[in-house]
Amino acid sequence: MQRAGIMSRKGNQRMAQDLSQLSGDPQNASPRTNLFLWIAAAAALAAVAAWIAGSVVFAGAGVVLALCSLAIFFQAHATLKIFAFTFWVFAFFIGALFFPAGFLTWGSFEQKRLIVPLIQLIMFGMGATLSLGDFGRALKMPKAVAVGILLQFSVIPVLGWAIATSIGFDPEVTTGIILIGACSGGVASNVMAYLAKGNVALSVTMTACSTMMAPIMTPLAMKLLAGELMEIDSYAMMISILKLIVLPIAAGLLANHLMHGRRAWLDKALPVVSMSGICYIIAIIAANNRDKILTVGAGLFAAAILHNCIGYLLGYWGARASGINETDSRTVAFEVGMQNGGMGTALAMDVLKSSSAALGPAIFGTWMNISGSTLASWWRERPPKPAAV
Repeated sequence: MQRAGIMSRKGNQRMAQDLSQLSGDPQNASPRTNLFLWIAAAAALAAVAAWIAGSVVFAGAGVVLALCSLAIFFQAHATLKIFAFTFWVFAFFIGALFFPAGFLTWGSFEQKRLIVPLIQLIMFGMGATLSLGDFGRALKMPKAVAVGILLQFSVIPVLGWAIATSIGFDPEVTTGIILIGACSGGVASNVMAYLAKGNVALSVTMTACSTMMAPIMTPLAMKLLAGELMEIDSYAMMISILKLIVLPIAAGLLANHLMHGRRAWLDKALPVVSMSGICYIIAIIAANNRDKILTVGAGLFAAAILHNCIGYLLGYWGARASGINETDSRTVAFEVGMQNGGMGTALAMDVLKSSSAALGPAIFGTWMNISGSTLASWWRERPPKPAAV
């Protein structure tokens, strides 16, 4: 018993170290990094001036430079570090809208063909942060895991359908919104739980369990809710989830096991590769759907905000209503409110063959990074009160 407790604590410490690599624990910023804040301000002013003068190209370059400079500044700032990735996402997203040609083709090669292998690489990185013990923990936290997964695969897909149909998007965009709601949780929710000082073991366990259930639950939800909007091949979607999500995660699990104690370089490289891959995928999707984003982008962001915030509320209060403690309820909120945008994007491209359907997962993924890091920061400063004995 004592040995098991020691092993569990070591597992949790390892998990925290893995997630700190993904999120970047606060460090003291060098005074030289303040230079990037001044660069951002100057670039923003130059962008405004260029826009007024009618130079769209220079205005776009100024905006992208300002966002990149802010990302670098935040990365080195003790309290703002968790927002750095959000600014990188925005830099790639805005860059793709102003300069779409840079993310469409290389000669005759279409860059959107890189989305699937990039997703597989990201999922491998996610698997490398897990161990078989993460799945076994579900037996020790059955109520929280059950509540989270029940909400994730029932209420959240229906919520996506209700929001998309109410706003009146076209069938492909509506299908994409339903798809992101039907996806499992992703590693982003684990990072946010870690930053918010939540129950990291619970978050990782829920992500692992929901990912293993996704080959059955995601195609089922899509067939029921989106079958009349687009042709949904449930079998093809199940195989695609196994190929794009489950197998790369399993490979990551194996790499984690085989390289135990000799993976310091992997811990440093994979988070950078994963975050760069996400930014690049978002840019490719934005470039391929530039005109549609300019017409329905505001509505998509509104849908993302509504879907995500209701998801947080349902996750938190659903857990509280079930008698789950404050720390675990916050963790369930992240898991229910944040879906695997990479999975949704990959399925839209690989199974639905629709870049328009991939818009929802891309926009939702962008917003979830903003809201998740904001909520994590807010909860981090307001730790739960100790439970009454």
